[in-house]
Amino acid sequence: MDNNNDTHSAVGTVRLRDQARSEVERARLTADVHDLLNVLRRQPNELLPFEWMRHLHPNAEYQRGTQAIPTASIVGSVDRYREFDRYYLPKEQHLDERWIGVRSAQLQGKELPPIQVYKVGELYFVKDGNHRVSVARRQGQAYIDAQVIELNVTVPPEQGDTLKDLIIKGEYADFLQATHLDTLMPDHHEMLFTTPGRYDRLIEHIRTRKYYLDKKHNRDTPWDEAVCSWYIRLYSRIVEQIRTHDVLRRFPGRTEADLYLWIMDHRYFLTQRYGFDVGSEVAALDFSKHHAPPVLTRLSQQVKLLVNGGKVAEEYVVDALPTQQAAPESA
Repeated sequence: MDNNNDTHSAVGTVRLRDQARSEVERARLTADVHDLLNVLRRQPNELLPFEWMRHLHPNAEYQRGTQAIPTASIVGSVDRYREFDRYYLPKEQHLDERWIGVRSAQLQGKELPPIQVYKVGELYFVKDGNHRVSVARRQGQAYIDAQVIELNVTVPPEQGDTLKDLIIKGEYADFLQATHLDTLMPDHHEMLFTTPGRYDRLIEHIRTRKYYLDKKHNRDTPWDEAVCSWYIRLYSRIVEQIRTHDVLRRFPGRTEADLYLWIMDHRYFLTQRYGFDVGSEVAALDFSKHHAPPVLTRLSQQVKLLVNGGKVAEEYVVDALPTQQAAPESA
């Protein structure tokens, strides 16, 4: 009798493994289809390397214990990011046996141990348990138990961020640390650029503002005061004009921070031409009138943004204006 039970059990196990093998083969085929479609769409189909998070300059980590986390928010891996696609489908055949083992255990009703993840913002990166995540995602499982280590960052990542996006956000975090703007102005407008290397120019604008205030008041202006003055008298006024006149609509895929720098450069140009400061509104309107891409170019760019998931195309560049210091706004 025991032998019969053992035989039935062995047969059942073989059948479950065969089912799991069939599933992993279909999963790899689906991953190949995803690769092809994403090449045609010019979209990435890879997991994010956890190493990229260093660009966000994490400043602390916290043990959050075991909790159920959404599988859809697992976007990367510490060391297996090349072996699975962005949907956590296995890409390589050598993963099959481990995948089959996890799926077979699941089919037998065995309880699987929690995975281990790093949490950055609302996104998760697998430290241990990549195959368990792959199986869970493939089965449509919405949540999975995980031991969570949370990293604290000033500017968190978002779904769909590229390496360039993370570098920019890291620069933004450095800018906030240097200016204390997030403390001085907790409700400040978000200042994200579409190109790295722009925050140094904002720092130069603040230094120019400080120099202007030093001369005007005949004293050494505290840095925090200069930051607030720059933000209120210069940055916010430009953003207000951008929103009032719907300027951003004419520059698809760009941000208010991008337009701030371009409009300030244009304002300097107009000031040099006419011999007086033309102000925020005139600079914004004149820049929009003379430097917005043609309508057909804008329509083409809108289509590319839809295809690229909202990411601006690299060939769309408006940086043809001369780089100049920020003209002081009358205080």
